Amino acid sequence: MDEQFKEKMKEGIDGFRLPSFHEIPDVGLFLEQTTKYIAGAIEPLIGVSITSSMISNYVKRKLIESPQKKQYSREQIAYLIFIAITKSVLSLENLQTMITMQKASYGVERAYEYFCRELENILFYTFGLKENYETVGIENSYQKTILRNAIIAVVHKVYLEKCLSLMQEENKTK
Repeated sequence: MDEQFKEKMKEGIDGFRLPSFHEIPDVGLFLEQTTKYIAGAIEPLIGVSITSSMISNYVKRKLIESPQKKQYSREQIAYLIFIAITKSVLSLENLQTMITMQKASYGVERAYEYFCRELENILFYTFGLKENYETVGIENSYQKTILRNAIIAVVHKVYLEKCLSLMQEENKTK
């Protein structure tokens, strides 16, 4: 890969950061507001998306609780960010298993913060923005190993999507 292509690959990823748990609005967002908020947060990740109908489907399938007074809480939005990112590599059944595992092991805030840090760590390493991959945290439970592998799969898919998209662009300009 030439240097110009490598730099294009990094565009949008350099500086990417998911909102921390406490940065997620906790005023209660309606469906369209929730969709817009999450879509904006995950926008640089090619191949990762969310729609209002997807969110409604996740509620129907009980991946997340029903909104209170049609408003989504901080916890629900954190789950929806996780679902939006990992659904490209996990079935809804496997997503449910991971959420159940998380609820039995860690609180929502702790699990979400770990997910964000690990995603950013793997993303920056894979896209060449960091020289070394560092495992987040000192604890290495099987739950974290499963989550880390799901994140690696997502990041590799995002990398391939971006790489192939850039290659297609280059072919069109030739």
